[in-house]
Amino acid sequence: MQTIFEFLNELKLNNNREWFNTNKDRWLDVRNRSEAIALRLIAEVAKFDPDAARLTPSDCIYRIYRDTRFSADKTPYKTHIGIYINPNGGKKSPRCGYYVHLEPGASCVAGGAWNPSAPILKSIRQDIFDNVEEYLEIIRNPEFAKYYPIVGEELLKTAPKGFPKDWEHIDLLKPRWFTATAPLPDRLMLSSKALSTISGLMRMLKPFDDFLNYSIDGRI
Repeated sequence: MQTIFEFLNELKLNNNREWFNTNKDRWLDVRNRSEAIALRLIAEVAKFDPDAARLTPSDCIYRIYRDTRFSADKTPYKTHIGIYINPNGGKKSPRCGYYVHLEPGASCVAGGAWNPSAPILKSIRQDIFDNVEEYLEIIRNPEFAKYYPIVGEELLKTAPKGFPKDWEHIDLLKPRWFTATAPLPDRLMLSSKALSTISGLMRMLKPFDDFLNYSIDGRI
């Protein structure tokens, strides 16, 4: 991990094609190391989500190259490594999987539904409304809540359309993104416990992902 972080730190300071091309051999080494990490995590996830076994690192690792066509930021490279182990469909699937973000000072493990389509979002909210006790049991599980204390991003200010404003759990329906994220400090990422900790955090996400995937499956 040290080699990956050193490269990403330097790339952040030199985010241009000339530097990247000069350091292409280093990037190839980082890519190989990232693929080895992905391969190990695929094997770990397959222990509790067997469909992951059919994935390859190329199914899971995002490209380092940024799509700058519609962005004001024209820097050509990402300064992180993203690995998304999605047992049902790979990294392009709308279903929920297990994501690890490798970036000095900003590493994390995450799961859930990031930026879902309107039909999927409505279905998730309806399933939470209809099965709130099951959902609360998942997100309030002491072990899950310890590492994933905040569930949901991009919150609405009021109740979503079609749901009663006075419902006692209305705040559960306000996220636009139903995600859960566990930060990973650099001291952990640079230790021998990094990958075992990441795989453990991914395992904790399975009940959460399973609940959301039930909603998503009805819309794809």
